[in-house]
Amino acid sequence: MSDMPKVRGRLTPGRRLSELTWLRVGGPADWLFQPADLEDLSAFLRSLPGTVPVFPMGVGSNLIVRDGGLRAAVIRLGRGFNGVEIDGNRVTAGAAALDAHVARRAAEAGLDLTFLRTIPGSIGGAVRMNAGCYGSYTADVLVEVDAVTRRGELKTLRAADLQMAYRQSQLPEGWIITKAVLEAPKGDPEKLQTRMTEQLAKRDATQPTKDRSAGSTFRNPAGFSSTGRADDVHDLKAWKVIDAAGMRGARRGGARMSEMHSNFLINSGDATAADLEGLGEEVRKKVYDSSGITLEWEIMRIGEKLISD
Repeated sequence: MSDMPKVRGRLTPGRRLSELTWLRVGGPADWLFQPADLEDLSAFLRSLPGTVPVFPMGVGSNLIVRDGGLRAAVIRLGRGFNGVEIDGNRVTAGAAALDAHVARRAAEAGLDLTFLRTIPGSIGGAVRMNAGCYGSYTADVLVEVDAVTRRGELKTLRAADLQMAYRQSQLPEGWIITKAVLEAPKGDPEKLQTRMTEQLAKRDATQPTKDRSAGSTFRNPAGFSSTGRADDVHDLKAWKVIDAAGMRGARRGGARMSEMHSNFLINSGDATAADLEGLGEEVRKKVYDSSGITLEWEIMRIGEKLISD
């Protein structure tokens, strides 16, 4: 397409997204744009033809890109969008800042965002998916976000505007989160560091962190905490119903369900996106047949399948 906007960042046609996702699968995006800064991003979106869809991509930790690729301009924020600033009990983090880095920086300042330490991905994705663990969620600490609209306008949205719920939020199509303001409870830096060290040890002992995965594959079946909200702190876990359906260690092509934690979908080395998504769908069917429960994907699946799939 010859009428793509001029940019100061990097605009790459036909970029294979398999190189940018944790599962290492996926065909090419029509375009990959890595903006130099906020003004570059805003100008690009303002000038981009309205017929070109936009897809914001973080570090690709929670994503299956299908083998046929993506007919869109994929926007991936990097330097210029990964700063972390602390003022009192507020942490302002760029959307590209890694969750783990934000947790560490906050802990050093005596602020408790420890739940972010073991979450793979960046702050933009954490907001988009209302990421959480250990009973804490991004929604619990989020004050506001800055975003650029599909037309290139800068907007500030309060947390309530995003209507955050279990593993989801509402953000208008094509909007790109650029930074988030979080308000964290205070804590003792040493104790916070100790807690994060323990969390990491527990994660490494119970999850296949050395395998090629995208984190939890399915949301825990809807349960409710004492606050009355859908939560993942309840007895009905996705891995339990997967085990009950006999799908721990199940395989399809190069894809398998982890023997260590059966809610982790693994690329054993040569899986296609079709293998991974197909195995996931097979797990969903077996779980439904076994328990009557319909598992919902936690991993986002985007793009086009190959005709042969």
